Amino acid sequence: MNETMDRMQAHKVPVIRRGSRRAFLKGAIVLTGTLSAGTLLAALAPSRVWALEAQVLDKDQAQALLLMARRLYPHKDLPDAVYALLVKDIDEACADPAVRDMVVAGIKTLNQKAGGNWAAASAQQQLTVLESMQADPFFQKVRGQCVTALYDNQMAYKHFGYEGESWSKGGYIKRGFNDLTWLPDPPASASPPPFGA
Repeated sequence: MNETMDRMQAHKVPVIRRGSRRAFLKGAIVLTGTLSAGTLLAALAPSRVWALEAQVLDKDQAQALLLMARRLYPHKDLPDAVYALLVKDIDEACADPAVRDMVVAGIKTLNQKAGGNWAAASAQQQLTVLESMQADPFFQKVRGQCVTALYDNQMAYKHFGYEGESWSKGGYIKRGFNDLTWLPDPPASASPPPFGA
C-alpha cells in the first residue's frame, strides 16, 4: 500500500491518506472521480479512482473551483483528477483567513452573477460571469494557480506528451533534442549539424 501511495504522490495524483476515520469525516469534504480506462493517465496512475480531501472548502465551493478551472483552461480529454489539483492548492491556501475570505466571497459572487447557482448555469453563462470578473482578485488568484496546478505535474506531462524537465536526465542536447514526431521534418539546410557530430 505504501508503494502505491508513494507512486501517487510522485505523480501528484490527489490521494487521501489513511488516518482516523472519525477525524476525517468530521473535518473534511471529499471530491472523487474515475479516470477513463485506456487513457495515458489511467495507465500512469496506480488506480483509476481518485479522491481529494479538502480541509477548508465545502463540497459546493470545491466543485465550483474545479468547474471554474475547467472553464478557464478547457481541455476536452483532461480528467477532473488534474483539475482537482487546483482545488487542493486553493484549499491549502485557504488556511490563511484572508485568502479563505477572498475565495468564499468570490464563489458567492459567481453564484450571485449566475442567478443563484453558478455551477448549474449553462457553459455560456458561466463564461460570461467569468469574463465579468477578470479584474477581481479572486479570479486572478484562481487563474494564476491554474497555471501551475494544471500544467506542472506528471499527469499533465503525460497527457500533453511533454517529457518534463531535462536537467536531471542530462539535458536535451544529447537526449531527445531531435525527436519531434508531431512536426514535419525541416529540410537539412534549415538545421545546423547536431551537437558533437
